[in-house]
Amino acid sequence: MGQCGITSSKTVLVFLNLIFWAAAGILCYVGAYVFITYDDYDHFFEDVYTLIPAVVIIAVGTLLFIIGLIGCCATIRESRCGLATFVIILLLVFITEVVVVVLGYIYRAKVEAEVDHSIKKVYDTYNGTNPDAASRAIDYVQRQLRCCGIHNYSDWETTNWFKETKNNSVPLSCCKATSSNCTGSLTHPTDLYAEGCEALVVKKLQEIMMYVIWAALAFAAIQLLGMLCACIVLCRRSRDPAYELLITGGTYA
Repeated sequence: MGQCGITSSKTVLVFLNLIFWAAAGILCYVGAYVFITYDDYDHFFEDVYTLIPAVVIIAVGTLLFIIGLIGCCATIRESRCGLATFVIILLLVFITEVVVVVLGYIYRAKVEAEVDHSIKKVYDTYNGTNPDAASRAIDYVQRQLRCCGIHNYSDWETTNWFKETKNNSVPLSCCKATSSNCTGSLTHPTDLYAEGCEALVVKKLQEIMMYVIWAALAFAAIQLLGMLCACIVLCRRSRDPAYELLITGGTYA
């Protein structure tokens, strides 16, 4: 029964190391996705420290690939030192992922205040005739999130761009995709997106942060199982040095 347990633990451990390699790619993808999305919304969110969880999760993904390699070699070769190193590194990465989760929740809570603080300033700098980075960001967000203005399209009436153009219209990015003849005129409000962008930007950024949190939690759980299996193999190895090797079926002396 004991031998069956140790063999099962080693088999599960090898399988988990393969999962670690897949996890490494997924975590790096999630981190990169956060970076790319942040680049689209960075004018609405000035705190660059929000990217810390993404940076950490990319680093963890890179480290997981190395961990998977160490774990496979240590498990197959029945290396006591290798397994001990594997457990220690897994524990450190597990602690790091807990930190990522905590930071994710902290910055997720700060999103609304950050957006509320910066969005009015971004809309005031909009220049529709010679679009700069902020103007392109506003047009992109309004098209992608299907929104107009901060709270609704009437917010454009207080912007410098609206006062300078004096044509009683909002940017074309406020036009609904289904309104082919839309000119942005406020005399045809049914052609414009009714919902404001602030709430949708906050929602989008909070969703992105939740991707980081859930990814970190999921792989932290897998790492716990990996540490448990490695500890079982290590304990058995210490108490009974003669047991079946995983790949040769021989006896380790």
